[in-house]
Amino acid sequence: MGISIWQILIVVLIVVVLFGAGRIPRLMGDMAKGIKSFKSGMKDEEESPAATATSSEPAGKVEQGTAQTSTQQKDPAQS
Repeated sequence: MGISIWQILIVVLIVVVLFGAGRIPRLMGDMAKGIKSFKSGMKDEEESPAATATSSEPAGKVEQGTAQTSTQQKDPAQS
């Protein structure tokens, strides 16, 4: 038993009543921006492993360095 055209029309009618006709295109535009952002992020991630493979420092040392920097910045504020 598949979805009939009447069931689809009822769902569309409910969505239009809940969100309004003007808000639906705006929501779809926001969804498109999110998809584009996700795709560009995935593209950057694919390029990123090549850059990290050529890096001389392991990732663990980089994380420790940033933790020390944030700790050092907090000390003058407490004085």
